[in-house]
Amino acid sequence: MQNLPVFRRLPLAMMVSTALLLVACGGSSTPAVVDAPLVIPSPPADPGTVDTAPVAANVPAFVDNVASNQRGDARYATLDTNAGVRVLGGFRDIWKPLTEIVDAGQTAPAVDNFPAVVASKWTGLPNDGTPGGTIANQAVHDANIQFVIDTTSKRTADQELAAYLDDRRGKGYSVTDGMGPLTNAWRQAAQQTTTITAIAADSGTVLYNDTGNNTGVGGTTNTSFGNVVDLINLVGNNGSTEPAKRFYKYARPYRWSSKVIVAPSLVPAQSTTPATDGGFTSGHSAEAVRDALAMAYAVPERYQEILARGLELGENRIVAGMHSPLDVISGRVLGQAVVAANLVDPANASKKTAAVTQAHTALMALTNTTADNFNAYAHSGTATTDRFADYATNKAGYLRRLTFNFTPIASTTAVAVVPKGAEVLLETRLPYLSDAQRRVVLKTTAIASGYPVLDDAEGWGRLNLFAAADGYGNFFGNVVVTMDASKGSFNAQDTWRNNISGTGKLTKLGTGSLKLAGSNSWTGGTQLDAGALEANSATAFGTGDVYNSAGTLVCNSSTNVNITSKYTQLTTGTLELNLRSAQSQLVVGSAVTIAGGTLRIKFQNGYKPAVGDTLTVITAGSLKGKFTTITVDGFTATPTYTDTGLQLRLAA
Repeated sequence: MQNLPVFRRLPLAMMVSTALLLVACGGSSTPAVVDAPLVIPSPPADPGTVDTAPVAANVPAFVDNVASNQRGDARYATLDTNAGVRVLGGFRDIWKPLTEIVDAGQTAPAVDNFPAVVASKWTGLPNDGTPGGTIANQAVHDANIQFVIDTTSKRTADQELAAYLDDRRGKGYSVTDGMGPLTNAWRQAAQQTTTITAIAADSGTVLYNDTGNNTGVGGTTNTSFGNVVDLINLVGNNGSTEPAKRFYKYARPYRWSSKVIVAPSLVPAQSTTPATDGGFTSGHSAEAVRDALAMAYAVPERYQEILARGLELGENRIVAGMHSPLDVISGRVLGQAVVAANLVDPANASKKTAAVTQAHTALMALTNTTADNFNAYAHSGTATTDRFADYATNKAGYLRRLTFNFTPIASTTAVAVVPKGAEVLLETRLPYLSDAQRRVVLKTTAIASGYPVLDDAEGWGRLNLFAAADGYGNFFGNVVVTMDASKGSFNAQDTWRNNISGTGKLTKLGTGSLKLAGSNSWTGGTQLDAGALEANSATAFGTGDVYNSAGTLVCNSSTNVNITSKYTQLTTGTLELNLRSAQSQLVVGSAVTIAGGTLRIKFQNGYKPAVGDTLTVITAGSLKGKFTTITVDGFTATPTYTDTGLQLRLAA
């Protein structure tokens, strides 16, 4: 009992430690001096909510009504009854058609309670003195036509050739350019052909009818790739742009202004029936988007590149002088909606799966690749061999083509809504997310509101699928990502390149590896419970706490990786630092707490320190605890822990 006062002066945790020592030493009356136990911080708080992207209330869903996109049927002759017309309804803020009926050169008998459709008197010639409609927003209309005037007046020979090719040959053949290193293999597997070539155009033999097969050979005739070709074709079901053309009755740009210079190689291809040849919406643009989305669904490894090619084809319609920016924009909107409607259709579920499987099997065989290196091969092109090799160029071009830099005509701060079924467009690109999560990705990456035509009630116009392929744009609530490496492809490894903001928390589960490459600022913290989470930028982990309970946290930035708040590592965690210079390190603004686990040091980009060098690998506001194991590639290391960091002295 004589030692009792000593125990009373000790904290509870120290009493436990001292009591254990007394027992171990046979009950010595003098307690040993021990370090205070390590206090492990709590993980970042669970926000208690999960972000959602509900479907707009009281709005007919395009994917449920796609079959109404017809002409020549009185039941589907109005904006209210035709899904293809309705999704583009924002155009009425720019242009009021002569009649709001699908009636340009079109008749249809009365059916049920729907009156007969009588052919419109619209001539398609806005300057011939006959009533043709009313310009509702002169500034936007003028900018729309002026864009074509400016583009065609500065058109180069190479641009004209590209416009000619995209006009006359099959759109499916053209879009496969976006496959880059996979293009030849794709065309071979699809048995895809064209008779419209650059050689023919350059030689002065200007051809106007492509007798090739556009998307290739489908069905059982093509045993190795027929399912893939069938997928490209089926996403066009109910995808006609004719109902919209014949409803909106908006003239081609060269009919609005003689200053629009149609590409000389395409002058003979101009329509001679303007009353049935409206510009809004562009059929070429819509078809290119449909083909691109189907190909991207089948081969998501080239998702962004192939979508960039689809939008490029749309812009080439402007370069040709055949369409205006609003014509092309509307083609994108309609094309996206049509593809989603066909992909989300339960009747096509097995066809989708078969196409994705067959695409990878055939293309890997033709390129001598495996599941482990197929993605790398798909991006192995250079600027001289792959026009879409540069990510930054693709991103900038895609974003510009979403709006063509029109000035907004309404509020730019409206919250984005996500159309019913649109999440299917990311099904193969983000396979480790749920449908609900993919919807949130679409919501958090949508473009701003307010642009002409793009504020449809469902949200099709504001989708930015290029950005969505780069993951979330914002974290609100708890974002839990579970990746299963055994499933391969993006389930095993993916990179999110958006600049992620918000107040939410990221929790990483599963065996796969998620890389974060954006300039991120979310505040709710990061928790790594399994697999790998990699920083490919200085601020990859946002501004909250980082808590590594059982995974591998990788720092792989070209500069220091910064954790603004706390870093905590438990005994089953691993911290991997890929150093690129003697100055690169992990910098933690607040407390570092190391309960054990592993520190792994690797060297990148040719950097190799020398024996005897001392590296500062962690700098922190404070540091407590030690790693159980430290490994350094090519060296042994002696650690020196200080109150504010960790240094390693290297030896052979």
